[in-house]
Amino acid sequence: MVSGSGVVTSYRDFAADLVAGGILSDPWVDGAPRFRMTPVAIDAATARALHAAAEGIALAHDEAARICAAAPGLVRQFFDLPPALQAMWDLSAGAWHGIARADVFMTADGPRVCELNSDTPSGAPEAVALNRAVDGAGAAAFDDPNAGLPGRICDLVDLFGGGGGKAAIGIVYPTEMTEDLPMIEIYARWFAARGARVALGSPFNLAPDGRGGVALFDVPCPVIWRHYKTDWWGERRPVWRSHPGFPDAEPLAGPLDLLGGAVARGRCAVINPFGAVLTQNKRMMALMWEEIGRFSARARAAIRRYLPYTARLERLSRRQLRDERALWVLKSDYGCEGDEVVVGQSTTPSDWAAVLDDARPERWIAQGRFDALPLPLAPRRGGHANFGVYVIAGRAAGLFTRLQPDATDHRALCAPTLVKR
Repeated sequence: MVSGSGVVTSYRDFAADLVAGGILSDPWVDGAPRFRMTPVAIDAATARALHAAAEGIALAHDEAARICAAAPGLVRQFFDLPPALQAMWDLSAGAWHGIARADVFMTADGPRVCELNSDTPSGAPEAVALNRAVDGAGAAAFDDPNAGLPGRICDLVDLFGGGGGKAAIGIVYPTEMTEDLPMIEIYARWFAARGARVALGSPFNLAPDGRGGVALFDVPCPVIWRHYKTDWWGERRPVWRSHPGFPDAEPLAGPLDLLGGAVARGRCAVINPFGAVLTQNKRMMALMWEEIGRFSARARAAIRRYLPYTARLERLSRRQLRDERALWVLKSDYGCEGDEVVVGQSTTPSDWAAVLDDARPERWIAQGRFDALPLPLAPRRGGHANFGVYVIAGRAAGLFTRLQPDATDHRALCAPTLVKR
């Protein structure tokens, strides 16, 4: 591999080169490399298939949001929303999308989308920085699928902000979580390069701007880039019966009322809109299957082709789940990055039974397991590829590839991703 500092022959040099870029500061996880030096190279047909799957499932989520907005009874039936989360959904009027990331796997039957991260999708720093680290004569025959990602994201902000690209943008994020800093840094750089003034802070740093909008550290912000999860704005509730509960379980009522009021008055746009509180909830995928007749022909085709069968946990009998353990994956409604995901095939019968006993059924789904194709020449920590396809305003915009033998979590190996010309 060749990068800006010359020929890179060791992972230590590769990691140092990435850190020198000022974005990625954590090239190791649990003492092992977090990145792969060798790119994952896919052909154009595979890239098109991945894009089609991601766009199809994004379309299905958009229709699902519209269906729920028109039929409030479905929201009560499928989603156990406490008051603050319900208020976010009511505020959104069905608006949920700006940027999302579909997690897509290639199988013998084509691509499968296990979920759409439509709330605060991550991975953009790794996706862009890793691809930029690949250079030299060997890269000439490949395209970088992430080359246009920064521009597409900035165009999205301009769209939400009414074309005022030089207006102030507030990035609201959990300031106590250092793992989010690369995301915040790269967004701030991209927005500043477009001429915007960027303010950074947490929900607790929001204040009225005196004109019906909001300010972040006294900077009036007509656009808020929300990298603070919807379920964290609301009531925090355990998904396990044995969980004692969270010490800070109350919703962020003050910041939510302030920002929600500014949105309702048309004085502020939030990306992603608070309607993501429903599309991010994995029980939305169960709604797609159980209420598939409500969808358009195009969305029905995408659901059947790309989305594994998904059901609310309470809709399946305990005996069926016990007997078919290897066929199912259990997921909590707002779990992310592999958290609260239980793969039946990788779980002992006794542990599986314990999970079924402990899980609060109204907060979980069961999704049909599928076999992803192994990635050729996968390294020791490889296995299969989780292609994170970024979707911006409904269209595919980039790829973030992670390699792992089982369910994708924080230990996954992130790899550069190139498309053969």
